[in-house]
Amino acid sequence: MNFKIMKKKVYRVRTQYIFDGVFDVVTESKEDARKKVLQNCGLVMGGSIHSTLPDDEINWVFDRHPNKRIDRIMKV
Repeated sequence: MNFKIMKKKVYRVRTQYIFDGVFDVVTESKEDARKKVLQNCGLVMGGSIHSTLPDDEINWVFDRHPNKRIDRIMKV
């Protein structure tokens, strides 16, 4: 069998994974809700959505699978 020897190249693929969802926060103002989510809520790759707020102050609903977006592909 004749196989052509192919030179492989490295490409950098800039990718974003976007999880859409909502946090329901018990608080006194819109700004306080924003601060609580920014400071106390997150997602770690390989982990799950989490919050350091007490359960009676926070609830969330997020899609399990992200939307995937590829911005550009560059030869490295």
